[in-house]
Amino acid sequence: MTEALQTPTGTAAIGLFPLRTVLLPGAALGLRVFERRYLDLVRDCMREGTTFGICLIIDGTEAGPPAVPAAFGTEARIEDFGSGDDGLLTLRVRGARRFHVTRTRVRDSGLVVAQVAWCDPEPDDELRPEHALLGTLLQRILDQVGGEHAKAPPARFDDAAWVGWRLAELLPLSDQQRQSLLQQDDPHARLDSLLAAL
Repeated sequence: MTEALQTPTGTAAIGLFPLRTVLLPGAALGLRVFERRYLDLVRDCMREGTTFGICLIIDGTEAGPPAVPAAFGTEARIEDFGSGDDGLLTLRVRGARRFHVTRTRVRDSGLVVAQVAWCDPEPDDELRPEHALLGTLLQRILDQVGGEHAKAPPARFDDAAWVGWRLAELLPLSDQQRQSLLQQDDPHARLDSLLAAL
């Protein structure tokens, strides 16, 4: 699936895997894959070293006719794969770059292919004083729940973008709230939204 390669203009054509969940940058997600269109997508990505996109479903379902995806999503990089007890393909993916869907088309297989514009990389900004509480809150949550981010170096807890994404991942937010955070380009505005949600 050579379409997934980025072009010099900062756009790409990528296959989409619409879900009833939001994949955030830096977050891991487990998937069970059984529909032919997605098995083919995963095979092509693994063979060619490319990625696919995950978008929240706006209308439709995960299986069956093609669902309508949200206008913003996250690039998914395959980290691991295997098979479950039921014999289905299982994947572990990691959220990478955010993207904005500019148009979509549906292949004969039912796979939605999107033309996407990559969002700008997050700036390496430090937490502002008004958001210092959020860094402390994240540290306390990770101390309690553990997980892959619990051993993060102290400097991470002063990184505005990283703190925002990890809180968006760990706090009990709705998919609509997470989608709203995903669509924000400014990490400080994202932290303001998280403070308001708290």
